[in-house]
Amino acid sequence: MGEAKRRKTTLGEQYGQEARIFPWLPITKTQGERFVELANRGAWIGIGLMVAAWVTIRFIGPAFGWWQVV
Repeated sequence: MGEAKRRKTTLGEQYGQEARIFPWLPITKTQGERFVELANRGAWIGIGLMVAAWVTIRFIGPAFGWWQVV
């Protein structure tokens, strides 16, 4: 009996299915990795937007409003 057949008989219905992070959590390892990639990308986008807003408020805003200050 080959290793693949032995593994198939040992695992039964779970043969060929992806492993979960925790047995009680219905999230696979690939889904977890994808979530981390997405969260990382979202964090960098948020940092970029925050820097753009800071530059706008700190430098560009006062340059357009200097003549209205009483």
